[in-house]
Amino acid sequence: MAVRIRLARHGKKKAPFYRLVVADSHSPRDGRFIEILGTYNPLTEPSEIKVDAERALFWIKNGASPSDTAKMLLKKAGVFDSPAAE
Repeated sequence: MAVRIRLARHGKKKAPFYRLVVADSHSPRDGRFIEILGTYNPLTEPSEIKVDAERALFWIKNGASPSDTAKMLLKKAGVFDSPAAE
């Protein structure tokens, strides 16, 4: 089972809100997931990113590969800069 960290879209039409989730790579974008790691709201100014850094690092260390967008958001949230990352 290939596990990915990616965004699942929620919210209304023209008002997106995303969850950062750990999911099997074969499941649909907004379908089944294993765990919610955080949220991302691009409509607030500045964009609001909330991430459980400890759990995100746990999944990355255990082989989960983040999507390009998820990797960018994790960097912005400072997950890779945290002391637990070392």
